[in-house]
Parts: sequence; C-alpha cells; structure tokens
Amino acid sequence: MGEIVRRCFAVDLVDDPDMIACYREWHRPGGPPQAVTAAIRADGVLDLQIWQVGDRMVMIMEQDMALAPDAATKAARDAANPQVAAWDGLMRTFQRPLPFAQDVTWVEMESIYYLSEQPYDIK
Repeated sequence: MGEIVRRCFAVDLVDDPDMIACYREWHRPGGPPQAVTAAIRADGVLDLQIWQVGDRMVMIMEQDMALAPDAATKAARDAANPQVAAWDGLMRTFQRPLPFAQDVTWVEMESIYYLSEQPYDIK
C-alpha cells in the first residue's frame, strides 16, 4: 500500500429541485452501475463520500496513491469503458461547473487548515 491521501472536490448541480432529487436517487446504494464502482476502486479509492448542500456538492475520497493513475491514463481508461463513459455523460447532465472552472466538473480543492497543525494551548 502506498501513501493514503484525502482528496476533496467540488461541483455544482443544476439548480432544479427535481434534477437534484434525481441525481440523489442515482447515488443511492446500488444506484451507480457496478462497472463505475469497480473503476473507482481500481483507481485506488478506498473510501468516497459525496456531501450536498443546496446545489453545491463536495466529494471526499481517501486514495492509495500507489494505485492512482495519472489524469491522462484515468481519462483514457474511463473513456474506453462504455458503462463508465455513459455514467459520466449522464452525471454531467445534472452538474454544472463552478463559476471559475469553465467546463471542468469536480474541481479539486486545496486544503488550507488542519486542526492537528494548530498549537495546543493548555491553561
């Protein structure tokens, strides 16, 4: 096992309650096709959660970087898998890029704060 890294990504949903409900339904247990779940795990993803508030989503993943492909390899592998490509196309109908992201969904976020790095002041 390689270095385990927590990675966070953000994307917005189309601001429509029916579409948001549909997106959530697609993500219920057993909702995503097995090929999609298998592809995620093949990328070294040990855990993945999607959190939502309003039309904003945050994805948090724990990933074994020894198994993580580079972006070009991942894109080629996903494009070559018809079920993964279809899922990605379907999910993009619900998603809209963040205002500054220009056609990129799931923008990786930068960590700026760790409690463990803060001084521990005992009085």
